[in-house]
Amino acid sequence: MAQLTDDCFAFGGPLLSIDAAVALMWERLPVLAGIETVPLIDADGRISAADVTAGIDLPPFDNSAVDGYALCHADLTVDAETVLPVTDRIAAGTRVDGMSVAGGAARIFTGAALPVGADTVFMQEDVRRDGDRIVLPPGLKRGANRRLAGEDIGRGGVVISAGRRLRPQDLALAAAVGHASLAVRRRLRVAVFSTGDELTEPGTALRAGAIYDSNRVMLVTLLRRLGVEVRDLGLLRDDPGVLKQRLSAAAGDHDLILTSGGVSTGEEDHVKAAVEAVGRLMFWRLGIKPGRPVAMGMIAGTPFVGLPGNPVAVYVTLLFVVRPLLARLGGAEYSPPIGVPARASFAYGKKAGRREFVRVNLTHGADGVLEATKYPKDGAGTLTSLTGSDGLAQIEEARIHLANGETVDVFPHGLLF
Repeated sequence: MAQLTDDCFAFGGPLLSIDAAVALMWERLPVLAGIETVPLIDADGRISAADVTAGIDLPPFDNSAVDGYALCHADLTVDAETVLPVTDRIAAGTRVDGMSVAGGAARIFTGAALPVGADTVFMQEDVRRDGDRIVLPPGLKRGANRRLAGEDIGRGGVVISAGRRLRPQDLALAAAVGHASLAVRRRLRVAVFSTGDELTEPGTALRAGAIYDSNRVMLVTLLRRLGVEVRDLGLLRDDPGVLKQRLSAAAGDHDLILTSGGVSTGEEDHVKAAVEAVGRLMFWRLGIKPGRPVAMGMIAGTPFVGLPGNPVAVYVTLLFVVRPLLARLGGAEYSPPIGVPARASFAYGKKAGRREFVRVNLTHGADGVLEATKYPKDGAGTLTSLTGSDGLAQIEEARIHLANGETVDVFPHGLLF
């Protein structure tokens, strides 16, 4: 990958938008995840590596959608009750080769194949049974309660597209058309570091001037929810030589290196310089709040992302910067998350050219409309603003003022992962 030299990737240049950063990653980076075949039962959450097609029609034969009576619609009287003899009984799984209901009806159960000529099924609740005969009311349309062969999907149709993150319903559909295993992308291997001399491992004594490292716990657990293999490589001290050595070593056997802290402009922010010494940067500083100091680059052919040190900024940038990168590297489809429209019960002003994410709580107003209330604490280092809020309200780059009562898109935490 050639190093980018556009001024927008250097400190002092205009901020790169989230959309532009994502487009750049998708343009410059290849899919890294190889392909393997796994049983359906193990494919949940994996990325489909190829289109999956149906080898049969689904359903494979015309069948009944209800418990009732199958018959030929042409045998019905249009404007009066019809009386027909019951000639057969068909349970699900019964062969109907050579069976016909012409001039009569067959007792049939949900999922059972329709015999020759049967094109309509009466629900049992609508039928009066009189010994071996049934009395049918008028007015039922031809084809009622019938499921046609191939109406779900026809033979040869694509049931799962390449790049889809597989869900239980996708696997059920693959099983329904006969697949026992699927080709999927290998899980990405991601190395995670935290950086900073002030950080201490939770569970140990907290020395003066130190804080416990919370970012690494959040990153590792969120990444696992995104379906990647995570290797926790611990804390990196603010030592340029150590940083360069550890980052270079991690590049050898991982698909992505992810750090938090050390990418801003302070004299003790050494990560950016270490990356430039052993690799190259694609961009640095995005038009996003919280989370502006995000560094993206390459180290010995392995992508690197340096996230900010504040935990709320880590959360936001993982969602809107790292997640699309993981999709690209892992061969997955990607569409930005869809926000839930809500009425803002607060006013908010911001600079143009920067997308901001405001922590909010959601309630329903007196008129039933979903309302977003700004969480009272909004610092980028305030973890309780993530645990105490319901989601993130997005205020787009071009919007400089959100008025009380205007509509804003909200991403609920529970729908983001």
